[in-house]
Amino acid sequence: MSIPITSLAEFAARSAWLQPHRILLMAVAAALVISAALFMRWDWLPNYYGLALQGIWRTIWILVVTCVLGIMLAVPLGLAQAAGPWWLAMPANAFCTVIRGTPLLLQLWLLYYGLGSLFPQFPWIRQSELWPYLRQAWPYAVLSLTISFAAYEGEVMRGAFAGVPRGQLEAARAYGMRPFTIFRRIWLPQALHRALPTLAGETVLQLKCTPLVATITVVDIYAVASRVRQDTFIVYEPLLLLALIYLIISGVIIFLFRKMEARIPVRLG
Repeated sequence: MSIPITSLAEFAARSAWLQPHRILLMAVAAALVISAALFMRWDWLPNYYGLALQGIWRTIWILVVTCVLGIMLAVPLGLAQAAGPWWLAMPANAFCTVIRGTPLLLQLWLLYYGLGSLFPQFPWIRQSELWPYLRQAWPYAVLSLTISFAAYEGEVMRGAFAGVPRGQLEAARAYGMRPFTIFRRIWLPQALHRALPTLAGETVLQLKCTPLVATITVVDIYAVASRVRQDTFIVYEPLLLLALIYLIISGVIIFLFRKMEARIPVRLG
């Protein structure tokens, strides 16, 4: 009697979760959760439940918006460095070098306390339709995080574009494909596929950078935890809950990127 291949695959997948180290880690995690529930104070949580949900939502949308805008900037930055003329490659390389070589907190403060403090001095800006947004803190947070992400991912995309085999591009030209068609159908998909593992890690790092926006009065989940600590003088419980939230978001990011890697039908040769 033969056993179906699908059944063997399902059994192998299930047995992977029954390895000793996984069982030990799950036991330790369960012990930590039970200990935290029994021996720590959580009576403050209902009073900050709504504010915490707003902070989580603000953290997530800042992460998503800055990553999407950052990768949209990173693609031309990487392409300019990998295959562009010198008058495009040099500014792109200089941009990535300067942004990657300076602290993100410094960039954030330069935009908010520097550029943001100059806008009120111009009457035509104060009377424009952009002033209700420029007077708030979140546009500067989005701009600084987007620039930082674009600089790091620009270097990643430069390596990804350079790693695509040139023979495929030359074959596409021999078939009469236009440059934009080659870029859209061959070069960009393979470059993104090569960059996906690194993009997953950089997105998690971007999540870890979002607490910096609390320094310019943006109320994200980190700012909520700091407010709880200041109001109640409870230190460990808000920080542990904050760490758990970041772990969950990071796990979702890694899971989504792995699903994307599995679904992209590109074979690298």
